[in-house]
Amino acid sequence: MSTATAEKTAPLQWNYAPAPESVDPQFRKRYDLFIDGKFVAPAEGNYRPSINPARETTLAEVADATAPDVDKAVKAARKAYTKIWSKMSGKERGKYIYRIARLLQERAREFAVAETMNGGKSIRESRDTDIPLAAAHFFYYAGWADKLEYAFPGRKAKSLGVCGQVIPWNFPLLMAAWKIAPALATGNTVVLKPADTTPLTAMKLAELIQDAGLPAGVVNIIPGGRPTGAAIVQHPDIDKIAFTGSTAVGKWIQKELAGTKKRYTLELGGKAANIIFEDAAIDQAVEGIINAIFFNQGHVCCAGSRLLVQEGVADTVIAKLKQRMATLIIGDPLDKNTDIGAINSKEQLGRIEALVASGAEEGAEMWQPSCELPAKGFWFRPTLFTNVSQSHRICRDEIFGPVLSILTFRTEDEAVEKANNTAYGLSGGVWTDKGAKIFKVTRQVRAGVIWANTFNKFDPTSPFGGYKESGIGREGGWHGLQPYVELE
Repeated sequence: MSTATAEKTAPLQWNYAPAPESVDPQFRKRYDLFIDGKFVAPAEGNYRPSINPARETTLAEVADATAPDVDKAVKAARKAYTKIWSKMSGKERGKYIYRIARLLQERAREFAVAETMNGGKSIRESRDTDIPLAAAHFFYYAGWADKLEYAFPGRKAKSLGVCGQVIPWNFPLLMAAWKIAPALATGNTVVLKPADTTPLTAMKLAELIQDAGLPAGVVNIIPGGRPTGAAIVQHPDIDKIAFTGSTAVGKWIQKELAGTKKRYTLELGGKAANIIFEDAAIDQAVEGIINAIFFNQGHVCCAGSRLLVQEGVADTVIAKLKQRMATLIIGDPLDKNTDIGAINSKEQLGRIEALVASGAEEGAEMWQPSCELPAKGFWFRPTLFTNVSQSHRICRDEIFGPVLSILTFRTEDEAVEKANNTAYGLSGGVWTDKGAKIFKVTRQVRAGVIWANTFNKFDPTSPFGGYKESGIGREGGWHGLQPYVELE
């Protein structure tokens, strides 16, 4: 059994003065369910606190929907679909979606702060990635709303009806945009359940939808726990399920929907492999790895938590990674200097700690920079494992934390074999200066999204999704329209 090392590193050349984001997200003290265009109290009167994981303080109380609330939301969505939304022209639907995008763009700083306070990620991540991408998806699909005849030449695209959508905690607003925007563009109505630990930006989106004047019942947002999600999946009057979350829940959804006429798309877990070849631009690759796994606390389902390095440069890459990790700033997520924010919840922190402990117990060598963690909140140091084998749990299981496992390889074939030796197939990365090698390797890596000499770059025009236990179907781009239409 190996033990962890927390090496002392040379001090930074300078210390940054605090630079906190001061925008007030204007949370309500209590959020009800958003059903049929208005906020209504839950049937059983239950609320749960939504906390700031960096401070363990309550930000707001949020309604906890139960089966009667789900039924009420579905009925509102069905009424809006039948009487209004499905009859509206694509041009008019596009105007509403565009209005949501513009309002979100105008309130971007407010939403970024809300996302950071409720989710724990750094304000730079929320401000520069999450919120702009969410607005971009609404803009993109607003453009498709009146062009479906061009999306599917020679076919008539018919909307499905009511869509039940369940989203995770790692990208609360962006995941909502990924699902709501294409559903609305294709003429469907929505019942959305945000994650129970990060419901606040979804509830603020409900306020924004009211401001946009969207017809009542077109979008319904009902926060709650697993029973709420199960009630949505099992409701007989929902026509399509869109789920992003764990592979275990995705398998359960498939079983529940077997034999029904419900459509579904599932975006599930990942254990992405980042492959660094000897001829890569090493400094660029190292910074890309840092960005992929540490800047977002590893909270990305496509985070490159497996790093495959060619033996000739392994020592150099590992040394540079350690040096760069030692400079990362951990602390207040609202501080613009912060690189690594808080873990989303106490439960998630416990899962990360258990997986990391298994890595040490199974013989891998763990390294962490020496750094102080805040006294309150849920925090985990950036962690690097070497001497990792394919059988280690840290190499097999999705970890959703700032933890990187490093394996080495000698040949291209060995790199591809190790990259594909996983139950998942969501994403991957290749770092090399040879264009021919990029095309050769990426054709062989079995993953839905593969980046070359970069990582975690998203665009609303590009499809996203995986193979094997990483799910079925695609979101984003033209491909994201298909799961929401019936072609005649």
